[in-house]
Amino acid sequence: MEPRDSAAAPDQPPFTPEQIIGAPFPERVKLVCQSWAAQIAPNRPEVMALYWAKYLLIYIGGWAFFVSFNSDYPGFFSPVEWAFSAVSFQKAIAWSIFYEVLGVGCSWGPMNARFKPMTGGFRFFLRPGTTKMPWFPGVPVIGKATRGWIEPVLYLILQLSLLRALVAPEVTPALLVPALILVPTLGILDTTIFLAARAEHYWVALTCLVVATADDLWVSGCKLVWCFIWFWAATSKLNSHFPSVIMFMMNNGPFFPKVLKKRLFTDFPTDLRPSRLATYMAHFGTVAEYSIPVLLILSPNTTITVLGLLLMTGFHGFIGINNPNGMPVEWNILMIYGGWYLFLFQPDASLQALAAMPLLLAFLLFWLFAIPLFGNFFPSKVSFLLSMRYYAGNWAYNIWLFRKDSNAVAKLEKLVQWTGTMRTQLGALGVEGQDLEVATLLSMSSRFMHFEGRPLLEALPKAVDHIDNYEWFEGEVFGGSIIGWNFGDGHLNGKRLLDVIQPQCGFEPGEVRVISVESQPLLNPTMEWKIWDPATGLVTQGITELNSFREQQPWPTGEYAAALDLPEDRRP
Repeated sequence: MEPRDSAAAPDQPPFTPEQIIGAPFPERVKLVCQSWAAQIAPNRPEVMALYWAKYLLIYIGGWAFFVSFNSDYPGFFSPVEWAFSAVSFQKAIAWSIFYEVLGVGCSWGPMNARFKPMTGGFRFFLRPGTTKMPWFPGVPVIGKATRGWIEPVLYLILQLSLLRALVAPEVTPALLVPALILVPTLGILDTTIFLAARAEHYWVALTCLVVATADDLWVSGCKLVWCFIWFWAATSKLNSHFPSVIMFMMNNGPFFPKVLKKRLFTDFPTDLRPSRLATYMAHFGTVAEYSIPVLLILSPNTTITVLGLLLMTGFHGFIGINNPNGMPVEWNILMIYGGWYLFLFQPDASLQALAAMPLLLAFLLFWLFAIPLFGNFFPSKVSFLLSMRYYAGNWAYNIWLFRKDSNAVAKLEKLVQWTGTMRTQLGALGVEGQDLEVATLLSMSSRFMHFEGRPLLEALPKAVDHIDNYEWFEGEVFGGSIIGWNFGDGHLNGKRLLDVIQPQCGFEPGEVRVISVESQPLLNPTMEWKIWDPATGLVTQGITELNSFREQQPWPTGEYAAALDLPEDRRP
């Protein structure tokens, strides 16, 4: 939080730590949201410099280094020649899988509440005894909740096989086959690694590189991958959530004009719903994203192709420089690079050519059409990544509540992990007292400020006896500290995580409550939620009608505030 202006009125944000900590929970949420919204520059310059150094030096620089091994490498000072070759594109896919599964892509660093250490990924995936998320829990050998030796060995083989391809002068299908097999194999043993590899994108593209080498059909296959990503990402924004994403992201963005930040809200600081500006920006972004594949597929000439690619570059570039949730900036960089290579440098590779390989076409339509279609209408069954519902603000999420007068939090120490909770990490960095309390409270702002947070107003009073008796843990951050990776998929840090850590931790009834909120199905204006107790199971469940919350502020008011702020003698 920025230093408070001593001349500011006492009822104007940003508020002092004393005001926030001492307020009743409904008022506390309001003060947290208003304090967050008041921040013109919420991210420290050195943190942003760290991230951009990672993007430029490690991600792009690492790829450029491996491209220098190409047999026809023309030298560093001929960038168009070496960057936009077939081998360079193939290495971009292999490098992206290696990079993400290593743990230095999305979900890395302080912007994702990883402070010490900043990297999860390999620290967990290579360590026996760490918690994992098996696809078939309870099944002998493949369904264990913790790693033995087979998972780290297979993970190491995956990474070494990718490195072998990256240093090769030519990328042949034989070099990529091990990764093609190991990504889904590791996914069966641990869903986390499959999702961390961005399998819905990189692994599907990798499949094209392996099985469609003849007549450059792999280019046509990858074009289809890129087009479906744009289509489904745009489709996922056809709801009431995306304006709050724009509002939140732009207020957090280091390059969005400071003079416009207060205009992202309907009436700062009293009304923190998305303004018309944020809503118009959201609608423009949706139309732009739909337009990109249309322009590129139906382009009659190079001029239209270039215009479509410039629109695409501006779209992904705008997202990348404004700190999207999870910080998947490398993914946006690959989308830009891949778009230019596939559609400008390979104009003759048509989508119709895929008819020559019906099995590949069927595979692509299954992964790129059938699974996302099913996942958009039945989101509880499919990861939001496999559904390609990026950035829409419509994600499954969880809130973990640990009773303060128990030793429930201490039981987490029974888990084998490289890091602790966000509070533990900040404490190790010397953050303490009121600063530590406010830092953990501010983590609530993201969930409440997004429209998807409204179901919490109904669920919280039904989850616990009195909210102040419990310590709040955002499931995204909490889960990431246990399984080593997190990127918006609430299915990784809700009931499934509860099931795999309960036998290890042994929580007693009432010590922990988990509120699991499922994302909104396409064309259905509701969000389902369930409340779990690790010892006794399902506590209760409900369905929130989102249309009734359009006028509701992010924080509890009226009956919702009253239910969370009962006097001692009236608490349930």
